[in-house]
Amino acid sequence: MPIFAILWIALSGDTESGRHVILNVVPRATGPTLLLLLLTGTVTAFFGIISAWLVASCDFPLRRFFSSALVLPLAIPSYLAAYAFGEFFDYTGPVQTAYRQVFGFTSMRQYSFPEIRSLGGAVLVMSAVLYPYVYLACRSMFLMQGRTAADVARTLGAGPLRVFFRVQIPMARPAIMVGLTLVMMEALNDIGAVEYLGVNTLTFSIYDTWLNRGSLSGAAQIACVMLFFVVGLLLIERAARRRQRFASQKTTASASDALRLRLTGWRRLCATAFCALPVIIGFAVPVIVLAGFALRRLDQFLEPRLVRALWHSVSVSASAALLAVLFAFVLAYAARAERSHLASAASRLSSLGYGIPGTVLGIGVLIPLAGIDNAVDGWLRSSLGISTGLLLSGTGFAIVYASTVRFMTMAEGTIDAGFQKLSPHLDMASRTLGRSGFQTLRSVLLPNMRPAVLTAALLVFIETLKELSATILLRPFNFNTLATLVYEDASRSKVQDASVAAIIIIAAGLIPVILVSRSLDARR
Repeated sequence: MPIFAILWIALSGDTESGRHVILNVVPRATGPTLLLLLLTGTVTAFFGIISAWLVASCDFPLRRFFSSALVLPLAIPSYLAAYAFGEFFDYTGPVQTAYRQVFGFTSMRQYSFPEIRSLGGAVLVMSAVLYPYVYLACRSMFLMQGRTAADVARTLGAGPLRVFFRVQIPMARPAIMVGLTLVMMEALNDIGAVEYLGVNTLTFSIYDTWLNRGSLSGAAQIACVMLFFVVGLLLIERAARRRQRFASQKTTASASDALRLRLTGWRRLCATAFCALPVIIGFAVPVIVLAGFALRRLDQFLEPRLVRALWHSVSVSASAALLAVLFAFVLAYAARAERSHLASAASRLSSLGYGIPGTVLGIGVLIPLAGIDNAVDGWLRSSLGISTGLLLSGTGFAIVYASTVRFMTMAEGTIDAGFQKLSPHLDMASRTLGRSGFQTLRSVLLPNMRPAVLTAALLVFIETLKELSATILLRPFNFNTLATLVYEDASRSKVQDASVAAIIIIAAGLIPVILVSRSLDARR
């Protein structure tokens, strides 16, 4: 429904507005968007691939620590990282202050310093918090490869670098493309960071065209261009992974440790420093900056506006988690019980929501819900003389709906993975003992699926809590979540006042990251 709504709104706009969007707005925003995606993808690939190879294939000081720590930047939303970096690299921030003290400068006119509010700054911010997508995918692939292929290549006379580039990288290509696709989709979806850093992307153009220029059809036309970007990314990812399947040799943990390359001398120090750099930039800097501000504002934890925003965030996130898990469980169970083409197609169709950027989804959700509200209100006015107002689009329901659509992929994937671990013989044994299909589901499958269901609900809850791009378009008047509260304060150059809400978001985001780290601990 959201996709059809966007297409209908875009086609129903006036010709003059469409011409202005196509000739002026889209060309100005497409260039920065492509550069942002290309540069962010390059930087994240560099750090993600090399750090994954180091922790999976080499032995150096603190390797086991960095194996988990390299995931930590996932807990930092890109807009929070942008606000923290803006303060960190500002004229009054610690970096420029130390720079002036070291070289004896007393005025800004005496030296030049890279501007963080630029395309380069946006690439730095995005890369710092998004590289773990590439790292996680590549690390798993390098571990699955074991050391057999690399050892065979060495016996044939290949050196370490040649083995890395000619054997291990080609074998990891499917994982690299999956990670890069996720990175680029997240970069395309961002609005808080690019707006704060002054980069005019397609996402910001949708927001600006709709809310600041009052052109809904123009915003929908830009949204259609973004949908082409998303489809293009998915097609490139699938084309790159086509016929790129490799059999892997399962290696035990002890054997894997014994087969790792033992780095010595300066190489050990370089490997440790390389793995420490992205953790410091992507996690330590934002947390230290925002936590420092928050510690000086502990009284804000009881402020009414923060308490209201926290309640709105919890209620919306819990509702979205409940709905997403419910629908995802139905889809996953249908695929398990029926194994039909219809169930498989429904599952694939539901996963498309994650690929739709939040601003695009906001337009596609709001207009149909507003139409339903107006139809219900008009019918009740004419029939009973009662005005219902905006029951759906004027409440938090619109945010819940958008979050359910966007994050149901996470829930469905987690629950489906849980079902995959349960042998189908459980269902058969239960049915032969006289249980019906519903009784089997209730007394056999559900108890075994509880960990997967709770994990799925937690993931959707946390992602909805951090969501900004759709929430900022769909929130009703005087309805703030923690994310929009931070956004409003940062928009008024009050990043320090937003620090308390930001720390709450980061603390919540650490929960799924810790779960991922524990799973890495079991496999490292």
